Amino acid sequence: MQAVILAAGRGTRMEELTTAVPKPMLVVDSRTLLEHKLDALPEEIQEVVLIIGHLSDVIKKKYKGSYRGRALTYVEQGDLNGTAGALWAAKDVLSAGGGSASGGKDRFLVLNGDDIFDSEDLKQCAEESNSWKLLVQQMPEMHRAGAVQLDENANITAIIEGDLGTEPGLASTNMFALDTRLFSQPLVPKQEGSLEYGLPQTVIAAAKALGIRLEPIFTADWIQINAPGDLTKAAEILKKTKKS
Repeated sequence: MQAVILAAGRGTRMEELTTAVPKPMLVVDSRTLLEHKLDALPEEIQEVVLIIGHLSDVIKKKYKGSYRGRALTYVEQGDLNGTAGALWAAKDVLSAGGGSASGGKDRFLVLNGDDIFDSEDLKQCAEESNSWKLLVQQMPEMHRAGAVQLDENANITAIIEGDLGTEPGLASTNMFALDTRLFSQPLVPKQEGSLEYGLPQTVIAAAKALGIRLEPIFTADWIQINAPGDLTKAAEILKKTKKS
């Protein structure tokens, strides 16, 4: 099984911190954000595909072709055309990644290059299934997190993006478990007229078109990194977790 880490963005909200290094290379609790993800991946993941762009040489120089015995493959996202565009850049690599026991489909995880995830959550998302999965978390204040909508059978029917301010809700972590059936469907813009293709929008449309269940996996351990202050908050959370 493969995992894709989206690490091509410029991280503009991190201000001067990403002038010399890409956002996934910022350090929290003695490890880079990228290492937090690599260390949390379950043993089912045999290869990690890194979608790189901004200051990509920094990542390649540090990790080269492997990390702790796990193969790393680099894919350049030449045109920063959104998160779905980033995943589509790895389409050929993923299609050649080997089938699963579940109907011979090639399954993979997709993670943002900056946020921090819990290893048990990723293990649950990697479990064999005919459905697709999205890691979700109940939030007291949504702000700019994507709002997940469920039907009466707990199927995800929509992910609404926009600034919801201090309103509570169920947030998308943008950590998906998918398979290569996704690539049979068209890319969907983040919004009408946008030049960026959104992964949430594309996955929702594809799941409906193909009749695939998009299943929520609930967590309380997602650490979102958006702004410089979030690095300090993340370090404090991780420190408390180690003590408990």
